[in-house]
Amino acid sequence: MLTVIQAPIGWSFLAWVALVPFVLACTPRIPGRRLVLLTFIVGFLYWLGNVYWITPITLIGWTVMTFYLAWFWPLLAIPVRFCRSKGIPMFLALPVLVVGAERLQGFPMGGFFWRFLGHSQYASLPMIQITDIFGAAGVSFVVAMVNGLLADIVLRLRIADCRLRTRIGGPGQSETSNLKSATGWVVISGAVATLLVVAGTVLYGQWRLQQTGQYLREGPRVASLQSNVPQSVKRSFSKSGQLFDDLMAQSKAALGTGAELIVWPETMVQGLLDPKLWPQLVGNLDEDKAFHKALCEHAKDNAYLLVGALGGERMLNQSGKPYLGEYNSAYLYRPDGTRDPQRYDKIHLVLFGEYTPFRHSFPWLFQQLGRFLPDGYNVDYSLEHGKNYTIFEMNPQVAIRNPQSPQASPYHFAVIICYEDTVPYVARNFTLDAQGRKRIDWLVNISNDGWFVRFIKDPERVVPSTELPQHTAICAFRAVENRLPILRSVNTGISCLIESTGHIRNGYFAASDKFPTGAMDRTGLTGWFSDRLPIDTRVTFYSRHGEWFATSCVVLLVVAVLWPLGSRLARRRPRKAA
Repeated sequence: MLTVIQAPIGWSFLAWVALVPFVLACTPRIPGRRLVLLTFIVGFLYWLGNVYWITPITLIGWTVMTFYLAWFWPLLAIPVRFCRSKGIPMFLALPVLVVGAERLQGFPMGGFFWRFLGHSQYASLPMIQITDIFGAAGVSFVVAMVNGLLADIVLRLRIADCRLRTRIGGPGQSETSNLKSATGWVVISGAVATLLVVAGTVLYGQWRLQQTGQYLREGPRVASLQSNVPQSVKRSFSKSGQLFDDLMAQSKAALGTGAELIVWPETMVQGLLDPKLWPQLVGNLDEDKAFHKALCEHAKDNAYLLVGALGGERMLNQSGKPYLGEYNSAYLYRPDGTRDPQRYDKIHLVLFGEYTPFRHSFPWLFQQLGRFLPDGYNVDYSLEHGKNYTIFEMNPQVAIRNPQSPQASPYHFAVIICYEDTVPYVARNFTLDAQGRKRIDWLVNISNDGWFVRFIKDPERVVPSTELPQHTAICAFRAVENRLPILRSVNTGISCLIESTGHIRNGYFAASDKFPTGAMDRTGLTGWFSDRLPIDTRVTFYSRHGEWFATSCVVLLVVAVLWPLGSRLARRRPRKAA
């Protein structure tokens, strides 16, 4: 059930019962070690199947990632078993433990905020509006609370059945005593509390949706380009010019719709676009210079142009030896024919996909860890982490077309690259200034999901993985958390516009031929679309306070894990003779 509740299958209704069998399996009658072993095995198989899309990148990394994620199942099972042994109602315990485990999943190894229980509800707009207070953890909490209540009811009915069979000569009282559950009145109270929480969530969601129109103002017309390039072609750098020309043709077509901002996908311009860096480099730079010049000319007197490419900076290692530090970057070209001097360098890099730790501090270990890199990658490949949360400024189109017109207030936006849209803190850190005021009008997500599709040559077709729709669904929570529309431009898809309510917009103002109107259908194809951004002026509680709710649940989860361990150690401690 936990597999099919997520996109693209999307049987989200099963999320409300999916954890009930898990709670029932975590019975106090099963030995702790056996429970850890069994839940680890099941968790390993679950993640092995559900992150299969990592295999084209690295088989070793897929196995290690699965092994790591599998441990969160026993981490959840042990405190569930403990709470059941103490008769703690599951409608209270389960949501806290689930949210705590999900939050811990996002801490180590670069963070993996994926397949959370609440993510299954991305299409239910009234349910996910509480995200602007609690984050995605709030939705997981509500869904897990219903699961906990149903588990309480099943356990209560099981106890009643055992007692009845005991009275008529069935199992002995010992079996009944091993089953602990909340009393009937507690279950009734839990049902009332759960009903109030679910109803409150839906009512709050409806209220926030209905008031949205009061806080919207019309933003600029924007265009998003989507390429469909196999990762093998992109990594070979053999067709850099052709990739650039294809995107330029799309960009010029989108310009004809009146777009004021045109966005290209992540690192699809395969050149260094910083003229200040060229004198420090050796080799043929003709292609880099040609790309830069073409982008300046395309933007001049037309529109703003945001492109993904590598960034570079001259650095010194610990021994003082110079080297070229590379970044995964976003560049903005302006209608005055120049490139914005600012550049956004990706801050949250993907472990083993974009960087390998210990490159300078422990070179030997760095070389050994290179085994986890994508197949065919240079073992010395490792990007640098960006340090600045860059805010780009954009003047309205009227100022571009008619310089004599009254100057309207400029727009401000930020870029999140690739998996940064799944990491809550990155989008949140862009949203507010030091005074708690909203400092950007929207977010742009440029990504390359070409890693996660299969290109079949005979006949030529693209087989997308489940990563593409799941990536898009998770991104919707960033929009609600901060009340920011998000424009996505993704190689192989899914390119779309996500409104500040989390609604993944179908349709568009204009698009290329055969570009689907349904957002989730935009996988494994080339195209572009143009639409107008709706800017939301609301400042959210989540933007101000972040993961306060999920972190609180982590504390309670840790207590639930350590408490039984402490009790066991206390029982083993020898008592002093009187």
